[in-house]
Amino acid sequence: MRINENTLLEGHKVALVPYNENHVTRYHEWMKSPELQQLTASEPLTLEQEYDMQRSWRDDHDKCTFIILDKQRWADPRVQEEQCMVGDVNIFLTDPLEPSLAELEIMIAEPDYQGKGFGKEATRMMMCYGITKLHIRKFQAKIGLDNEVSVCKVFKEVTLEMMVDESIQAELLDDSGYVMDMDYRQARAADATKRHGANAP
Repeated sequence: MRINENTLLEGHKVALVPYNENHVTRYHEWMKSPELQQLTASEPLTLEQEYDMQRSWRDDHDKCTFIILDKQRWADPRVQEEQCMVGDVNIFLTDPLEPSLAELEIMIAEPDYQGKGFGKEATRMMMCYGITKLHIRKFQAKIGLDNEVSVCKVFKEVTLEMMVDESIQAELLDDSGYVMDMDYRQARAADATKRHGANAP
């Protein structure tokens, strides 16, 4: 989705950045995992197909994707951005007749970051972004049966829904008031300057 192609969101633990070409190789390595394929209901892709997917996610009007970075590592000018990747978070607009409905997906692909609050913060940040920028009023999340909330055995998943009423919106926005929304291009330019300084003799 073009709306977020220059958006950087910074929280306490994570930074959310647009999914760009420099992220594809690392993402492709993640998705070779049979476990992640199963958890995300994904088919294995070639690297070329993964680049095509990245371009699709950037250009399509019904997909909004951010790569989740470890903010602390990302702040280190000696560490490349791709080395800071821990997962991704997505919003899919699944019904053209109901543009305020979105499916929300989160993946923490790096095992060392699972169960430590990175996914929780990224999810809340993405929900706030969806509410304020995309005018989402209903979120859906599909949960695999392995998460022990099963109902639909045909697709081996259950769909959870949350309506965004005024109280939920106020709570989400209040809890995420610390999140900084910046221009990703400017941040990358500043980052390149820092890296140049860090690598200077």
